[in-house]
Amino acid sequence: MLVGLIRHGLTDWNAAGRIQGQSDIPLNDEGRRQAVRLAERLKEDKGIRWDFVITSGLKRAEETGEIIANRLGIPLYEPDPRIMERSFGQAEGLTALERESKWGKDWDLQELGQEKIEAIRQRALSFLSELGERYGDQNVLVVSHGGLLAQLFAALYQDQCTERIGNLSLTILEKNETSWDLRLYNCLRHLEEIIEEMK
Repeated sequence: MLVGLIRHGLTDWNAAGRIQGQSDIPLNDEGRRQAVRLAERLKEDKGIRWDFVITSGLKRAEETGEIIANRLGIPLYEPDPRIMERSFGQAEGLTALERESKWGKDWDLQELGQEKIEAIRQRALSFLSELGERYGDQNVLVVSHGGLLAQLFAALYQDQCTERIGNLSLTILEKNETSWDLRLYNCLRHLEEIIEEMK
């Protein structure tokens, strides 16, 4: 079983550096274009057949998933709230500068209504475990969020995966008997081709 973990495409809040959390912000046009490019990459890779897509249910993830599912001609399953982004409480909608001017550099360690790291890791691991049990003979694309994915990778691989998770990045895990092997991590090759075209 392969699981392709995808961070949703770009939004206006991403572009402005605003923390989104569970605020339901849609993709912008660039985010939609990114989703098309990843779908085309997945389509061209004849080595892997993807069976279905599942998303978090937030608009930016769901729209990314719809674009990919439509292009690949595969089903889009019901969303799963366990792969929704971390809630950032009072910090949602604010830029790094705004957060730091209100609460200082250690704002994330203060009680601002944000979801605890342990809770987000538990729900991400619960989702992945159930995915492996229910769909062990299929290859699944999962569209989620940067904060959630970063915590999932930290839970699975400790300090091995510390890069910032890019919009529309692709990570591929392979299920084996006892664990998940990392086959590809935070890959943005499909978007680098866009940058080359723009030069």
